[in-house]
Amino acid sequence: MSTYDYRPMYGGARCDPEPAGGKVTSLTLFSGPDRTTYVAEAGPAARLRAGAYRFTLPDVPPGRYWTTVAFTPSEGAQPIKDESVHLDLPLGLGLVTSPEAVAKELSISLPITAEQRDDLLTAIRKAQADVVAYLGQPVIPQLVTRTALTPYWRRDGNLEDPESWPFSADDLVQVSAYRARGDGSYDVDFLVGFDGAANEVVVRYVTTHAAESERLRPGGVGSQGRRVSSVSAEGQSISYESEPIIGQAGALPTLDSLSRWKRRLFQPLNRPARPPWPYSSSRGR
Repeated sequence: MSTYDYRPMYGGARCDPEPAGGKVTSLTLFSGPDRTTYVAEAGPAARLRAGAYRFTLPDVPPGRYWTTVAFTPSEGAQPIKDESVHLDLPLGLGLVTSPEAVAKELSISLPITAEQRDDLLTAIRKAQADVVAYLGQPVIPQLVTRTALTPYWRRDGNLEDPESWPFSADDLVQVSAYRARGDGSYDVDFLVGFDGAANEVVVRYVTTHAAESERLRPGGVGSQGRRVSSVSAEGQSISYESEPIIGQAGALPTLDSLSRWKRRLFQPLNRPARPPWPYSSSRGR
């Protein structure tokens, strides 16, 4: 089984139903965007932190599923049905995108076959490996759990801020979930590292380049080779479409578009040894 973290929206803003007397009751999976063919249901959701709720998903065949999430925003309010989400299952493969997302980029109808899925997964892993090599860091964070942590006192009482907890790491840190133990302490799940799946620029790069590699690979999923714009009547000449140049609409994103997340390496400069006191200051600049 896998899990899915859901953030309710009400009135165009994020909401947190449980403290207001509401609840997130169910998530229903359907096999098409019209949401008429029922597949399975999960719920109720467990509250992870303010505004975040976790569903334990049922075991279903791999593929894209369209969902309906039912929740009550507050006590006495009318139930809401959110139909804005679709899920590409299974989750938790350590990839920032899915075979279904790449298939849609290639204009391939869903569902895809098992062979197509395997080829697309390979293309995704290759594109993701290029991103990891360029950034100099993984794009999948590590889940670290610490038990019996007592938060630092803060005026705003924001337990979602990593600075609220006695935990540090030499990397990016996010609070994934926290659970009260009843004695004033908490069990806390931290995400340590860069979360590429939550970064739209990284997801777009991996998706488009995985799709393009399969499109150009002989025998690849949705392979077309070079795009043909016209062929003469007798087949004596062929004209190919020119690809958009960098910066134009439709051009493939480049690795440079990810440069702001590239890990920087710092090396201290070698300084000459200072003369002993009293011939030099006792403090270094």
